[in-house]
Amino acid sequence: MQGLGGIQADDLTLARGGRILFRGLSFRAAGGEAIAIEGPNGSGKTSLLRLIAGFLRETAGSISLATGGGTNITDSEERASFVGWLGHQDGAKAQLTPAELLEFFARLYGVSCDAGSALRDVGLARMRDLPAQYLSAGQKKRLALARLKLCARPLWLLDEPLAALDAEGRALAVKFIEDHCLAGGIAIAATHEPLGITCRRVVLGGSA
Repeated sequence: MQGLGGIQADDLTLARGGRILFRGLSFRAAGGEAIAIEGPNGSGKTSLLRLIAGFLRETAGSISLATGGGTNITDSEERASFVGWLGHQDGAKAQLTPAELLEFFARLYGVSCDAGSALRDVGLARMRDLPAQYLSAGQKKRLALARLKLCARPLWLLDEPLAALDAEGRALAVKFIEDHCLAGGIAIAATHEPLGITCRRVVLGGSA
């Protein structure tokens, strides 16, 4: 995984459907740091993640991503190539097995894949050949964590990464985030609950 120099947002404003979700938002993080995006429902946490990922375009302001090689990226499409995404949709196609899903995403990302090892890392070794439709919500979330780690992208954007997980699964997710940051990556998580790790906080307000 390529490390990152940092990410910086300056004076961001985002409007959707004629409503200002947030305005004048600025934050930064260096490679190896995590950010927790906090705020009530409707404050724009998920929209901010989608904005960083390049799925949405800012109404005003800018986002820049500094690569480990010193290049400064401001184009949203170019920035997206550095992003690993963990959202509410788990990406688990019902008829495919966990091993098949990881192999598919490995080809998509152009990385090597040891599906057995990846599934052992998230406690799903016994479900390797079970169609994903039979996995529980927590097991699908674990599979999504395995896919996230597999992608080897340095900027992780996580929407409620602890949701649907039991205590053991939450500890696993937190360890993945910590290890990612220790390797020089950046993790930005929208969350309703503390992640239990040292991180910068970005707090969004209520309805604008």
